[in-house]
Amino acid sequence: MKILVTNDDGWQAPGINALTEAMKTIGEVRVVAPDRNCSAASNSLTLAYPIRVKEQSPGVYSVQGTPVDCVYVALNGLFDWQPDIVVSGINSGPNMGDDVLYSGTVAAAMEGRFHGYPAFAFSLAGHTERYEAAATVAANMVRRFVADPLAGDSLLNINIPAGPFESITGAVATRLGLRGREKKLVEQDDPRGERIFWIGPVSKPVDNKEGTDFHAIANQQVSVTSLSVDLTHHSRSTELSDWLVRGAA
Repeated sequence: MKILVTNDDGWQAPGINALTEAMKTIGEVRVVAPDRNCSAASNSLTLAYPIRVKEQSPGVYSVQGTPVDCVYVALNGLFDWQPDIVVSGINSGPNMGDDVLYSGTVAAAMEGRFHGYPAFAFSLAGHTERYEAAATVAANMVRRFVADPLAGDSLLNINIPAGPFESITGAVATRLGLRGREKKLVEQDDPRGERIFWIGPVSKPVDNKEGTDFHAIANQQVSVTSLSVDLTHHSRSTELSDWLVRGAA
């Protein structure tokens, strides 16, 4: 089993170190991750500048680029080595609900899926330096997949409750919840008196009913959401066709 490990928090982040050690108990690991924190980079690729890669230690590479850049270069000629699976994380903080649209952690896993590899995005639903429980869950999930594979187009977004492993009450299949749209822009003046803005903290969920990722985490359960790269709103296709027939075009 060959495993490509990546993330969006940077190659030195404690989460990726914990994930790497966990994956080494399963197979051969190579790490290709950003040279800095690239949180919320989403699916961006670097097109206007060259991408520089540095081998930091045997099998560990830092990339001057986005999380998607990392996976792209790893799978397209960085070295003569191809993985069986791509794992991303362990992110510092959750990636639930519409967070996944911004998440570099999820985007890196999605890039692996684009290239035809099963992929996992792991996130710790709490900001802490303790990743032992999350690493254990990640290893258990990957071992489960190896023993009993899902379909080849698998892309799983996995959020893990913060706290000791013993506090986790199970793992459940979930759907993405939804956050509210509160205004979270923080306005300040810089030292020169110029107006600047900060993107504020995430909003509270407005859809956290049973079955959502938010509900699972609130109940100390591991949330496992199967994601699709197909953004087509299939249930609207008939309505859209009728709308066009009526002269919208």
